[in-house]
Amino acid sequence: MTTDSATTSAAGESDGFETWLRGRVPERGLRSKGASVLEVLLTQPRRASYSSAAEAAELAGVNVATVSRTAQALGFSGWSDLQQELRARFLSSLSAPEVAAAQHTEGELGAASLRRDLESLAMLDRRFDEQQIRTIAEAIAQARRVLIVAHGSYASIGAALSHNVRLAGYDATLTYDADLANAVSRIEPGDVLVAISFWRLYQHTVTAAEEAHSRGARVFVLSDAASPDLAAAAEEVLLIPAEGVAFFPSLAPGLAVAQAIVAQLSTVDPERTRKSIEAAETQWSRFGLMHRQPRRG
Repeated sequence: MTTDSATTSAAGESDGFETWLRGRVPERGLRSKGASVLEVLLTQPRRASYSSAAEAAELAGVNVATVSRTAQALGFSGWSDLQQELRARFLSSLSAPEVAAAQHTEGELGAASLRRDLESLAMLDRRFDEQQIRTIAEAIAQARRVLIVAHGSYASIGAALSHNVRLAGYDATLTYDADLANAVSRIEPGDVLVAISFWRLYQHTVTAAEEAHSRGARVFVLSDAASPDLAAAAEEVLLIPAEGVAFFPSLAPGLAVAQAIVAQLSTVDPERTRKSIEAAETQWSRFGLMHRQPRRG
């Protein structure tokens, strides 16, 4: 069996890949054929993360049913769910040029990007956990203050979330870069921190989550594959598909989850949200923000 040693080393060092995967093995262990599948995942993450269940079975010298049973033994609903997280963790070990090379996308990238987003949203729908969304929405509603941490292109997800949380009538602040340390220094028990990061993860985001957790705040994570350190600091980790087709991950599934959170938040105290939106609408009119004004009854 050929070992992708560079990939295994990089993934193991940067994102706890081997620790994560071995940590999902049940206490009773795996049967010999299941152990063969695990060995393929550990030693050939590149090939496995882009293989069908049949191809993974061939690599391991087992049948497709064994691949499915092994995925379930590792805590996934099946091969596709295991493969999605495996690929996210594999891609997080690569640089941007390496990600583009690993994708092997053919044809027009614009159309391929749209198709990938649709596939990711379908996967997100299959794995959607309403209780997680409800927990986060209720935590935001009860919080003294909500701090949302997001960097780079992911800041767009954080901006949408913070904007709509405020519109729903609750205090929320998006912070990043130099102001992050100052914002975290003011965190207290009763606060909520939402950490948003995908692909290789921003160290500042992990540090902020750890510090918030140590200060008694409730921490929630939106990520495609949270590192062990980030997951350890979080009350809930929402795993969101984020694979793109070029140099960067997709933002569409993350934005969809942010919208799901605020939609649920609006049901916690509908009267509060109604008053907040009405007050905002009044100021939009006062400042002349909208090109088209609503009809008055």
